[in-house]
Amino acid sequence: MMDAENRIIEKTILFVKEALAGAEGGHDWFHTQRVHRNAKLIARDESVDDLVVSLGALLHDIADSKFHNGDETLGPKMAREFLLQQNVDSAVILHVENIIRHISFKGGNTAQTFKSRELDIIQDADRLDAMGAIGIARCFNYGGFKNRVLYDPAVPPKLNMTRDEYKNSTAPTINHFYEKLLLLKDLMNTKTGRKLAEQRHEFMKDYISQFYDEWNGIK
Repeated sequence: MMDAENRIIEKTILFVKEALAGAEGGHDWFHTQRVHRNAKLIARDESVDDLVVSLGALLHDIADSKFHNGDETLGPKMAREFLLQQNVDSAVILHVENIIRHISFKGGNTAQTFKSRELDIIQDADRLDAMGAIGIARCFNYGGFKNRVLYDPAVPPKLNMTRDEYKNSTAPTINHFYEKLLLLKDLMNTKTGRKLAEQRHEFMKDYISQFYDEWNGIK
């Protein structure tokens, strides 16, 4: 990657670190850093624009709507304003904006109106961080942040939720495994993403089994 692009990425990292200072632990700089690393790993086996992959991964959660009163326009706006200041090519900026707009799971039932291989890669990288040991930790951290109960047998998971139902859900944290986390393996876009998701998926299944054994007092 050219020196100019490396400088843009370095400035983007500093911008994201500052913007996410004090963020909820599952959506902080370290989450973004992991997504960036995963995206670069997956991109090795793909023919893509590496700058778009890096910028899209680094800026994908710059203003997650969950923490901004549901405003889904703020993230793309912040990314555009920052990238314009860095004199990034307009086509790259538009691509990054579209990645931010379309990366979210949103219940898994929303048809994507924008597609690109770069989005596929970053979406896989983001979804990988919602799986496995890190995914479990993030899930419970967010549940605690929202003061949700761990598990309530009287509240079953709700599958096939609409976008608004998913966004406004206050269900127990365990339900999120069925409503999102355990669905991600079959939603991966790339060969590398699917391979990496397999082990993390199995780990989550084992965890859920252990959780229920302990909840029900089974030795």
